[in-house]
Amino acid sequence: MTERYPGEWSGGSDPYGGQGQYGGQGQYPYGGPQYGAPGPYGHYPPGRPYGGPPQYAGPPPESNLIWGILVTVLCCLPLGIVSIVKAGQVNSLWAQGMHAQAQQAADEAKKWALWGALSTVILVVIYIVVIVVALVFIGSRFADVVPFAPA
Repeated sequence: MTERYPGEWSGGSDPYGGQGQYGGQGQYPYGGPQYGAPGPYGHYPPGRPYGGPPQYAGPPPESNLIWGILVTVLCCLPLGIVSIVKAGQVNSLWAQGMHAQAQQAADEAKKWALWGALSTVILVVIYIVVIVVALVFIGSRFADVVPFAPA
């Protein structure tokens, strides 16, 4: 059997068993249907065509990245890093069309930044209370040893 050109055999029989030269993909020479034609499983659902750009849904939510960076630098490093990671996921999720997950990531970034700032405020208040109590305790101990009498 000699091949004159792709798809035609001089022997009279198709060596591929009726599947065409490229393993059953003869109807789509480049691996897929032509633009606008139904795919191998019928038409794709309306709203977002297969492989097409996502439908415009407005701007992405505020990622709260600035708050995550500020909390990391000024307050609480571990909680700030979690906030930065969550804020970094917002735009990529939005671009993939996962709007609910993008909003959830933005809310979590804000939550972690808020917890980082609040934990720092609480720790500073505890520190001030400990210092004041220590000074009062030390002052009361020295009051018994060295009386402060006016001269």
